[in-house]
Amino acid sequence: MSLPSVSDYFLLEKIGSGSYATVYKAFKKDGCREVVAIKCVDKSTLSKTAIDNIVTEINLLKILKHEHIVEMKDFFWDEGHIYIVMEYCDAGDLSSFIKKKHKLPEQICRRFLQQLALALKYMRDNNVSHMDLKPQNLLLIRKPHLILKVGDFGFAQYLSNSEQKFTIRGSPLYMAPEILLKRKYDARVDLWSVGVIMYECLFGKAPYCSSSFQELADKIKDCRPIELPRGSHVSRECRNLLTSLLKHDPDERISFNDFFAHDFLDLAHAPTKENYDKAAELVQKAVKMDAENNPKEAFHLYCEALTYFIPILTSETDFKRKEILRSHVNSYIKRAEVLKGSCTDASNEKDKCLRLGDKGNSSSVHRIPSLNQTSSFVYHELRTLSKTTTNMADALEIGEAAEQYLTEGNYGLALEKFQSCLGLLLPLLGKEPAGRRRDLLYKQFQLWMKKAESTKGLLQATKNMEEVQRGSDLSECALQ
Repeated sequence: MSLPSVSDYFLLEKIGSGSYATVYKAFKKDGCREVVAIKCVDKSTLSKTAIDNIVTEINLLKILKHEHIVEMKDFFWDEGHIYIVMEYCDAGDLSSFIKKKHKLPEQICRRFLQQLALALKYMRDNNVSHMDLKPQNLLLIRKPHLILKVGDFGFAQYLSNSEQKFTIRGSPLYMAPEILLKRKYDARVDLWSVGVIMYECLFGKAPYCSSSFQELADKIKDCRPIELPRGSHVSRECRNLLTSLLKHDPDERISFNDFFAHDFLDLAHAPTKENYDKAAELVQKAVKMDAENNPKEAFHLYCEALTYFIPILTSETDFKRKEILRSHVNSYIKRAEVLKGSCTDASNEKDKCLRLGDKGNSSSVHRIPSLNQTSSFVYHELRTLSKTTTNMADALEIGEAAEQYLTEGNYGLALEKFQSCLGLLLPLLGKEPAGRRRDLLYKQFQLWMKKAESTKGLLQATKNMEEVQRGSDLSECALQ
């Protein structure tokens, strides 16, 4: 079958088709030979609704410019067709990728979801709902590394959480229950679709796989619980996000804001150029603090930098760049470990001096004049002042245990203890009346917050570096 003729472009091959459009790989005839994808829409087959969808898609793509949204480069028409010229995504779509790999490791799933979430966040900022999110509409680019891009905005709408629609839109397998059941719906339908996509990435199939539309509709009408496949293992954060997305009742479903802020996605540390620049700046500050003999601040800065560098390292697919970055990250981890030891040794010495100074004078800690003293003195005075408040004393004891685990390099337990301690102290801080104890409590809370973040950075760094050393990174899922 011969390919259609399009002015200014040479069509190479058919790469996809839908109910009223066919997509071709092509290149421009003007000499630059840029490879593109051209969506050819047969005007003779278009209903009024289909025409409206095409117009909406073109208007939206003129506005939506984002690294994780397929770019529209041009559009034109002739007597028989409408042509939409898009950037060419050379790695196919997510559906084919999942079928090839059967299911994706959680780390890869997180990376794709991060990219999808960044696109959705941009769309939400522009009050746009996609309405047809599914793996077939999520396209992939190989270089410079595997990038996901949202495509096919034929069903997209300007739709907020408050606006409600009734028209059925999207693909049944990924369609939110409120649409299938012909109820009112709003922008939150996209979140259900994200949950189905996430489930399919992790387990290789959609949660409500069915042999017919009626079987699918029956499962949704019955609100059948969505269960993880037997024998599957995912992290606590991954499971929490998945179950929060796949709530039949949109009022119980996770909100967009909570989705974007979820720990599993960790969008704040997504592997972007901006975050690479931020990490590099933090390392420069760490080196400066280190040179100025400020080991505590240098330690925290190195740990903060690692929280940005690790996702970038694990997502890097260029071998040479990965090796260089891996070498740098290893040196930052080692330096942070040394600085952590220095801080701990100094703190222990101060504790020892304090205990020796307290002999025979149990009230000496009360004579500390201001909050500008060392953290050791602040802590010991706070312990003395908290003896009459059981919950506060218990929380401080847990915090002390966290410090000890951090000293020993047991970052998992240290982080768990820090989080437990901070969870107990936060409500106490809110109720504490103004005064010396409140000032000390606030100072200690801020200190442990900072140490908890640094511990989290080191934990993430050491764990991910072990995975990278074993080759458990994106390279195992790279397209051949």
